[in-house]
Amino acid sequence: MKVLLINGSPHSNGCTYTALSEMDKIFKAEGIETELIQVGNLAVRGCLACKYCYTHGECAIKDVVNEVAPKFAECDGIVVGSPVYYASANATLVAFLDRLFCSTHFDKTMKVGAAVASARRGGLTATFDELNKYFAISGMPIASGQYWNGIHGNTAEQAEQDGEGMQMMRTLARNMAFLMKSIALGKEKFGIPEKEPRVNTNFIR
Repeated sequence: MKVLLINGSPHSNGCTYTALSEMDKIFKAEGIETELIQVGNLAVRGCLACKYCYTHGECAIKDVVNEVAPKFAECDGIVVGSPVYYASANATLVAFLDRLFCSTHFDKTMKVGAAVASARRGGLTATFDELNKYFAISGMPIASGQYWNGIHGNTAEQAEQDGEGMQMMRTLARNMAFLMKSIALGKEKFGIPEKEPRVNTNFIR
């Protein structure tokens, strides 16, 4: 089994990294392979709404999104971590996720998703809600921990001192590992839920 850890912070070794690293220790102890992908310090632009991906199977913008797409297709779970900017996720990360989820048309059903937010003080829950919407719209089970997944601190050292936040990360990783393993067993015995043909209803007819 494999989990992608997406660091949406421009700081490759900051608070968000500290939270993801604490999860990484648990995943490794659970026998789950991980890969950390640093996104927050890259030049990632937003979606062009050009629909190129519908005919070519990849995003028209050739950058990290297309590099991560096949890894996303193969993984069993994905953890997205972001710092809080104005009670929202890092705009670079949002651009990355918009295009990653839009341009990858493979079935994401039963891949497990988890969101982690990092803040000095406030805005954690708004960012947490924002990130979870990517999973929910894709039919992905969302892993939870013991609280809304967040960590406080202005530096990596301060984040490490957030005892409750670090415990949240460990609990989240254990729950996510259990969920992925349970889904794998369920697929073997029961398969995945039947899907009806998609119905798209516009509000204006």
